[in-house]
Amino acid sequence: MKTIQNCIFLFLSFLIITSSVIEVAAETPNIDIDRKRNKIIGFMLSKQLPSLHFSEKVIDDEQARAAFQLYIKQLDYQKRFLLQGDVDQLEAFADYIDDNIKEGRVSLPDAGYDILSEKIMVVEKMVVEMLGDSTLRHDADLTVGIFHVTRDECYETDPEKLNYAKDLGELKERWRKVLKAQVVSRFLDLEEDQKEEKDKEKKKSEDELWQEAVVKVAKRNKNFFHRLHQETLQDHYDRFFNAVTRAFGPHTNYIPPASKEDFDINMRGSLEGIGALLREEDGFIKVVRIIPGSASARQGQLKAEDIILQVAQEGEEPVDITDMRLRDAVRLIRGPKGEEVRLTVRKVDGIKEVIPIIRDVVQIEETFVKSAVIENEEGRKTGYILIPSFYRDFEGTRNGAHGRNSTEDTRKEIIELKKKNVNGLVLDLRDNGGGALIDAVDIAGLFIESGPVVQVKNSFGDKRILSDKDETILYDGPLVVLVNKFSASASEIVAAALQDYGRAVVVGGDHTHGKGTVQTIIDLNDHIPLLHFKKYDDLGALKIMIQKFYRVNGGSTQYKGVEPDIVLPTLLDHLKSGERYLEYSLPWDSIESVEFTPYPGKKFDLDTLRKRSLVRTEKDEGLKIIKEETEKAKKKSDETSVSIGIEDMRQKREEARMVREKVGAHYRKYRREAGDHSDQGDKDVDDIVTTEAWLKDVNEDPYVREAINIIGDIIQLRSR
Repeated sequence: MKTIQNCIFLFLSFLIITSSVIEVAAETPNIDIDRKRNKIIGFMLSKQLPSLHFSEKVIDDEQARAAFQLYIKQLDYQKRFLLQGDVDQLEAFADYIDDNIKEGRVSLPDAGYDILSEKIMVVEKMVVEMLGDSTLRHDADLTVGIFHVTRDECYETDPEKLNYAKDLGELKERWRKVLKAQVVSRFLDLEEDQKEEKDKEKKKSEDELWQEAVVKVAKRNKNFFHRLHQETLQDHYDRFFNAVTRAFGPHTNYIPPASKEDFDINMRGSLEGIGALLREEDGFIKVVRIIPGSASARQGQLKAEDIILQVAQEGEEPVDITDMRLRDAVRLIRGPKGEEVRLTVRKVDGIKEVIPIIRDVVQIEETFVKSAVIENEEGRKTGYILIPSFYRDFEGTRNGAHGRNSTEDTRKEIIELKKKNVNGLVLDLRDNGGGALIDAVDIAGLFIESGPVVQVKNSFGDKRILSDKDETILYDGPLVVLVNKFSASASEIVAAALQDYGRAVVVGGDHTHGKGTVQTIIDLNDHIPLLHFKKYDDLGALKIMIQKFYRVNGGSTQYKGVEPDIVLPTLLDHLKSGERYLEYSLPWDSIESVEFTPYPGKKFDLDTLRKRSLVRTEKDEGLKIIKEETEKAKKKSDETSVSIGIEDMRQKREEARMVREKVGAHYRKYRREAGDHSDQGDKDVDDIVTTEAWLKDVNEDPYVREAINIIGDIIQLRSR
């Protein structure tokens, strides 16, 4: 009934609004956008969002203010263009956003576009002037143009702690520090390259390196402003619509019409060239996840939460991609297999790093479930299973073929491990971002008798229970599940179910990601009520959150995630990663629990397991170093005002290098060794090298090692 009423209301409202849309459009010349089309999009979003979104939010003044804050952030997140007066001027639109989109009178993007375009031209002139005089002077302070590169100055890197500049003078000073940091950083890059240069005739003097650094920074900024000038008014409208949708939740988005390639990028954020999932967030291109088996995964340095600042083709100058559209950044990063791309990234601790990656296609086998047998010093064998994602070939299954899926692959690996007489099993769900819900239910079912695994509630309040209906338990031995902050969605369902049933000990950082929601894609072109408005396609699509997950005990996996039974120190502890840190994410809540039978086997003595694990953790050199460096990283993450004097910047680079070596000595994934990366050569040989490297990673992983020790404790305690 609710759906029918919404449809009728939408149709009648559309009849009323269309005359207003046509009338307003006639008043404003159609320059580079179709204004009637944009007004229709705004109107449709105003109706679809409240009626379909799980949160049951309505578009009112509160939502309008939230949308405005998101809009301003995407307009100038780093606060390098707009003055406070500009923001005040735009804020006059804030309280009217809700009324405007309902009435088909969207106007904020026009004002934002005009003001930002004007300020971009002003700032560009400032930058050209500051970089134009590259005269080098040697006095008390080594000076390059107006940049006192040896003088110790600080620059605030966290935009949240910055106010908008009061006037152009303050804005120029802000840019002077930005450019100084760029020049010093580029000089240090050239200095490092120079150390590796063996031909003495090609070596340059320090003065020449400084001049080259300025030239390269000038070229980089010229390209940066050129891209900004290419932004269209329609781009601003699309981002405004996205701000309206994101105010409902971080996983609700407006997807503008584009080519099939661009549509795929928005839907999946996938990059075939390097194998990383990216998203555009507040003016930055951020790494969401590394695809297992991809070029990035094999290279090993690019990590989730890294921010990509620059992209350079082999032998060419880096291109700044800050404030660049995702699809444009993707085009720079993509390229032919076998060619190198160099990414300048900012790590979560603020350290910048240049990462060379040889482009390649994802090696599919690396994305599948795989296992290993790990034997300790006493000869005890433990099985290890890595599930990178909950994959399922739905298309292959629909076409009558045997589509591959993570459940059957996990089943096969368990059977093989049982043949090898393992006495315990480690299930690794770290960095597993989710996937097919059916596989989450079925894989959990491999370790329990039949019963409910997860509850799903939709936006209308309807609830359904997804259960394992197979009464057999494929593996009934000791089980440890490894998770981290990037374990999300379906992987959280598995970990939560096995924890609630008392079937497994969950081990990892203090919490998982906390994504307990389901989204669906709505093609706006399929929901136009009047046939004669079909000419306004393509209207784009709406990705909207429609369902929420709940554990069998009634608690949601949303926001809080899964809290492990045994918490270990990790290098991710200082990361503000997860739903709890996303703006307008849905809160944690609970519903009634469902009846289920806890695992009938012997219970875990969790208190004893925790105490024993703590004793080992405090003695384990690798975990001790990780804990120490994590505590330092926490402090660094709060110290967002950084020095841009050359000696301090040089020292920070050296400190970052030493940390990597220190951690890498105990944690193989954080160091690079010759022979680990198979970018060239015969495929069969490459496969062998890759497998050997993976097995080394597993055997030297301190978390896998501790998981195996916990299994040993379980066996010992149960034998008493």
